[in-house]
Amino acid sequence: MYTVPKLEDFSPAALDTAAADLLAALKAEAAAASGAEAFAEFRNRWMARKNGLLTQVNELWLKSAPGPAKREVGQRVNSLKQEAEALVTAAEAEAATGALRAKLAGERVDISLPGIARPLGVRHPVLRTLDELISVFVKMGYSVAEGPEVETDYYNFEALNFPPNHPARDTQDTLFVSGQEAKAQRDRLLLRTHTSPVQIRTMENLKPPVRVICPGKVHRNDAPDATHSPVFHQLEGLCVDTNITFGDLKGTLDHAMKSMFGSAVKTSFRPSFFPFTEPSVEVSISCPFCGGKGCRPCKQSGWIELLGAGMVDPNVFGFVNYDAKKLSGFAFGMGVERLAMMTYNVDDIQQFFYGDMRFLEQFA
Repeated sequence: MYTVPKLEDFSPAALDTAAADLLAALKAEAAAASGAEAFAEFRNRWMARKNGLLTQVNELWLKSAPGPAKREVGQRVNSLKQEAEALVTAAEAEAATGALRAKLAGERVDISLPGIARPLGVRHPVLRTLDELISVFVKMGYSVAEGPEVETDYYNFEALNFPPNHPARDTQDTLFVSGQEAKAQRDRLLLRTHTSPVQIRTMENLKPPVRVICPGKVHRNDAPDATHSPVFHQLEGLCVDTNITFGDLKGTLDHAMKSMFGSAVKTSFRPSFFPFTEPSVEVSISCPFCGGKGCRPCKQSGWIELLGAGMVDPNVFGFVNYDAKKLSGFAFGMGVERLAMMTYNVDDIQQFFYGDMRFLEQFA
């Protein structure tokens, strides 16, 4: 068993020999240690503060060195202790790794066993409906575009052919950001009332052909009730190319509604008006609950109005530098909550926003 010798000779050669003997003994004892208890004893023997071998080196070598040699001996001792401590730490890590290898070697893991399922919840019924809508149009070749919820009057109204005195611009319908009075009307900020501004931004950045859907959250100054909410979700779509006709619009929406509600559903188009489309239509579907015979969801009419649509007004193309003489297109927009209410037979839109777990757990 190694013991720290008391030095009589403090020459560099003698110090080299003593240090080499100490390190050789340390390595041999580290290799001989086996098991947690043996290694703990080994570590304490060398590293203990009061009587460890490295502490004894300091006492027997440095303190007993003659004055002229103390500085050099001190440097050699410090270097030796650092090297020895590094060897002890490395030996400790190797011992822990070896113990882990031995443990794993004795265990068998069946990788065919299923993992532990963690309950992560489910998509909100509104978002689930929105995902289904997006999937329908993506399969038809549409891309998804998004834009800011805080918009300027220009993108929300002016570029969509809303005249300056249109009632939708009034604060009774639109939520404007305060402190905008000093700005020109087109630069005033507001919470977007529809996702149509995304269509304008898309046409500004893309050359035709354009086929894009614009899902997102919108805001209006509506009093909340069973069918209205100041915040809700929309999905709008835009298709621009050469020779796009009203028949393309009808075919697209008819296919989308059949994909959502079944092949037996019929679509109906009635003339309407929107500033950004001409001609404009309101689109209804035959009630998927009663097959058009009349029931409570369709108010005994056999039809449910779902969305607005129309051919893009040529004036809108002027704002994005599209040639209205060569291009045509159609646009449509629908409220996602209304579709979710139909799909899940919910009679109050506010239920989607209360966060009541008793309500949401029905859709898990």
